[in-house]
Amino acid sequence: MKNIISIIDNLTEWVGKTASWLVLAMVLLICYDVAMRYLFQQGSVALQELEWHLFALIFLLGSAYTLKHDEHVRVDIFYQSRFVSDKQRALINILGTLFFLFPFCILILVSSWPFVENAFYYNEGSPDPGGLPYRYLLKGSLLIAFGLLVLQGFSGLLKNIITFTEAK
Repeated sequence: MKNIISIIDNLTEWVGKTASWLVLAMVLLICYDVAMRYLFQQGSVALQELEWHLFALIFLLGSAYTLKHDEHVRVDIFYQSRFVSDKQRALINILGTLFFLFPFCILILVSSWPFVENAFYYNEGSPDPGGLPYRYLLKGSLLIAFGLLVLQGFSGLLKNIITFTEAK
């Protein structure tokens, strides 16, 4: 079980760190775009679309990494309380993963599949003149991102099962 956790965590770590370089690319791209627009009155639809494509990839590909490092938003009252034991926290995480994370990810994967399939079938690109031609790749990243989120959720589930069974 620990070997499976390690493989998933290493994949998530690699994808997250790779995606983090997109932040630098996006910042440099935005600086270039702003300079071109305001200093030289040269705007580009493709550059603006690339900016939001990079933002979407950062968000999507970074979600599993964020979950792995437990930096996601928590909306609970009791979890951080000093009255909650590690075993109880593990149980909360197990239930949250089984009843919220997995169903949500599966819903997104199932409902976005036809959307992504259609985009690939038609080689969907930007409808705007001068826009980017490969929008289907961005839409395909939905499946990759939520697949990674399910994998990382499974790794977290295994970790919490270990914690739950070993804790007092």
